[in-house]
Amino acid sequence: MPIADATTTSSRLLALLSLLQARRDWPAERLAGRLGVSERTVRRDVDRLRELGYPVQATRGPEGGYRLGAGSEVPPLLFDDEQAVALAVALRTAVTTGADVEDAAARALATLRQVLPSRLRQRVDALELSAGRPAGVSVGTDVLVALSAAVRRREEVRFDYRAPGRPDDGDGPPRRVQPHHVVARDGRWYVVGWSPARDDWRVYRVDRMELRVPNGPRFTPREVPGGDVAAFLTARPS
Repeated sequence: MPIADATTTSSRLLALLSLLQARRDWPAERLAGRLGVSERTVRRDVDRLRELGYPVQATRGPEGGYRLGAGSEVPPLLFDDEQAVALAVALRTAVTTGADVEDAAARALATLRQVLPSRLRQRVDALELSAGRPAGVSVGTDVLVALSAAVRRREEVRFDYRAPGRPDDGDGPPRRVQPHHVVARDGRWYVVGWSPARDDWRVYRVDRMELRVPNGPRFTPREVPGGDVAAFLTARPS
């Protein structure tokens, strides 16, 4: 097979796999239309995926088609950029929870990092998540990555803070904090940092923060009182 044809086939297989992962059932005609090929080509591509270990099942009925089933072995996985970063966040969190999966999560994160393109590897490497219990409140991975990057680079962050029953910060000057840790506790993400304006440590809920750009100046890191960020956060809720 010529190189150009092989590249086209590989790209089409990735596109087909992505579609099969996106919804449970796909009529063959719709798959062909989405991929811009014939149903015969779809059948051939499905056979190629099966050879690679993906359990693609045929479905019967007026709109017979295909679905991606659960297999007994783990075949190669396909993630888009946001899925890859989200997986890295989950693995980093698992490493810090104290659960009996830390070693496995660390190995999985190392494996994931090796196969990531450089643009995503830089985002994953920026993650600095401290010990704590997993968070449940939804926070965008872009916010976690931005805060973690600021922790790693020792850069002050500027942000508006919105909390129920309190005035909206959006119309005033931004708050400033020197972030030292991004921590998950009791279903929420927190930033533990030093406030230059208050000359003291502060704790902020990440889901209430709206970051401003650019970041502020670099700072010299400090040690959290007591040296244990999880204990400090427990003693001083936001």
